[in-house]
Amino acid sequence: MLGWPTAPGTPVRLRTGVRFDVLDVPVQAGHAALRRLGPPGATPRRPGFPVALRGGRMLLLVAAGGAEELPGLLEWLEWGSLPLDLTAVGAGGLVEAPLLPATGATGAAGATGATGSADVAGSAGAAGSADVGLAGRGSALPPPRPRDHDGRARRGAAVWLRPPEQEGGAETSLPALSAVGGTAAAPDLARLVHTLATECHRFRLSSRCASPRLARATR
Repeated sequence: MLGWPTAPGTPVRLRTGVRFDVLDVPVQAGHAALRRLGPPGATPRRPGFPVALRGGRMLLLVAAGGAEELPGLLEWLEWGSLPLDLTAVGAGGLVEAPLLPATGATGAAGATGATGSADVAGSAGAAGSADVGLAGRGSALPPPRPRDHDGRARRGAAVWLRPPEQEGGAETSLPALSAVGGTAAAPDLARLVHTLATECHRFRLSSRCASPRLARATR
């Protein structure tokens, strides 16, 4: 149990700015950034900083205060003048707690590939609970869509792609500003922001180039 503070209501929502902040990017740009950053850790016990998926977005957990640093970092890295689909949720914000993927005949589902992690975990519980739980290791199958209490699939529900570490404190793996370039589990926040900004810009350009071609093909 991580003891992350939550807000009352359903679905369970995590309070940002207390134990962590969140960077929010298009999922395509997020996957490309994770590939560029490389494997998250040297061993399975160092799975890297937490990452979740929600609809077409990727949510990357960073150290508390990271959201406040984002505008200045983008300016310093010379990305400030460009329209990037890169946002942050910090102090006073809320994000939906990623859920435990549904299990099937093959067991708990997992996610592998670009993220370098074979684990998918989730958090759930009664509204207003002060704790968020984690599930164990899954298989190599992609995560199925999480379901509502009545068994119907929930569209756009957040699901862990790379779960937080239970041992040693999850906050130790979160990207933060550092003079030494980060740790074995997480890159420096400046490097992460630069990589995300680069991939967000590339994704935006590729989307703009694809739109005219699609329009011509449908005429």
